Amino acid sequence: MYNNASFLFMAGEGLSMGLAVALIAGAAVLFAVVGYFIGGLVTGKIREKQRADKLAKANEDADKIRHEAEQECKNLKKEAEVEIKEERIRLRNDFERESREKRTELQKMEQRLNQKDELLSKKDSNLLKKNEELEQQKRELDKKHAEAQKVKEKLDKQAELMTQELEKVAQLTREEAKQQLIETIIDDARKESAVTVRNIESEAKEEADKKAKDIISLAIQRCATDHASEITVTAIALPNDDMKARIIGREGRNIRAIENATGIELIIDDTPEVVIASGFDPVRREVARLSLERLIADGRIHPARIEETVEKVKKELEAQIKQNGEEAMFEVGLFGIHPELIKTLGRLKYRTSYGQNVLKHSIEVAFLAGLMAQELGADVNLAKRGGLLHDIGKAVDHEMEGTHVSLGVELAKKYKESKNVINCIQAHHGDVEPRTIEAVLVQAADAISGARPGARRETGTNYVKRLQQLEDIATGFKGVEKSYAIQAGREIRVVVKPEMIDDNQALFLAKDIAKKIESELEYPGQIKVNVIREWRAVEYAK
Repeated sequence: MYNNASFLFMAGEGLSMGLAVALIAGAAVLFAVVGYFIGGLVTGKIREKQRADKLAKANEDADKIRHEAEQECKNLKKEAEVEIKEERIRLRNDFERESREKRTELQKMEQRLNQKDELLSKKDSNLLKKNEELEQQKRELDKKHAEAQKVKEKLDKQAELMTQELEKVAQLTREEAKQQLIETIIDDARKESAVTVRNIESEAKEEADKKAKDIISLAIQRCATDHASEITVTAIALPNDDMKARIIGREGRNIRAIENATGIELIIDDTPEVVIASGFDPVRREVARLSLERLIADGRIHPARIEETVEKVKKELEAQIKQNGEEAMFEVGLFGIHPELIKTLGRLKYRTSYGQNVLKHSIEVAFLAGLMAQELGADVNLAKRGGLLHDIGKAVDHEMEGTHVSLGVELAKKYKESKNVINCIQAHHGDVEPRTIEAVLVQAADAISGARPGARRETGTNYVKRLQQLEDIATGFKGVEKSYAIQAGREIRVVVKPEMIDDNQALFLAKDIAKKIESELEYPGQIKVNVIREWRAVEYAK
């Protein structure tokens, strides 16, 4: 019983404490809510007051700024008015000053014009006096002219009568006599000039020929180059005719591979044990020849082996070409030539001109030009350099458009050769005038090298055609009876009619024929024109 009562007491006490806690919590919540609302009201009042204060301050600041701006505007307005007044005063002063200056200038001009008027008035009076004097002189001159005209008419009548008398005596009109006199004077002048020219030329020619022969003969004697004429090798020997089938290959694949790799056409015909390589480029033709000889010696002929052999031969030939150029340069004794120009020079070993090897010809020209330059006291190095490079364009004339002279000039300019060397190249065929004595020596050396016996060859047809053209040119002149080309076209003998051509005219005829040959024919060396006039007086004793 007691325990139950204690339990009930404790339960009641626990309920009282829970209720108290609940009440306290509710009161706290209530106070918090009320405090929040009160705080919000207070904060709003404070913020509203702050906004009002800020607005009032902003209004004050705006009023202050407005006042300051109005004050500044007034000040600026006053300053502008002052500046405007000053500028107006300055402009007025400038205008007045300029007006004074112009007024002064106008016054000076007026004074000058007045002075000029006075001078003109004086000149007018002087002119009037002179006009009167001139009129008087003119009247006197007219009077004298009339008298002179009468005298002239009288003299003309007398001259006409005398002319008629002379025409009757001479049986010639005035124009005929004048023409006859002119022709006589011209003939006499031509004869005298021909005699003088012939005497001067004979003396100069004797001295020049003697000196030139001494120099040229000495140069030729001292030049020790190879004089053998070479012909480009195009025929390739075969060990037997069975090798032709192997070169052609199955369905022609081997010969096509060779032609594609070398750029040279192979001609295989019925000629026993020979294959012909045909092409314009001598270097490619040499590559084809060497490659085919190696393939024949090796015995393995198929497209892969052909391409490998051709590439190997090209590299070896390129090195050989450079070596050829260096050897030529060292043989002549020159240094400082551009490496690409040396390589181009080496290509001339595989180039021929009329059967003459161009590289050996260039070396020979360099030696001859250098020796003659040494005898004459000229620049030996320049003469040798111009002689060695004078035909350099022939190394590329199968690949590029143009003459070998123009191509050689382009190469020399490209690789920075001197102007004098370029002139030697330009002038060695007479395309331009030589500017130095070395260029003239290169011309002479080129002619000597190409004109010596056995140096060059040409076909029989071209040879006969050249001789016929030479004779036709000579016989085309008036007064020529016959002409004969002799000494392989090195000399032309012209027989003239003695009754039409005298001794003096023969000299001019030889010069005219030589000029026409130079302008119309291409030939190595020089051609001697020999005009022969024979007069025979025949009489019979009866």
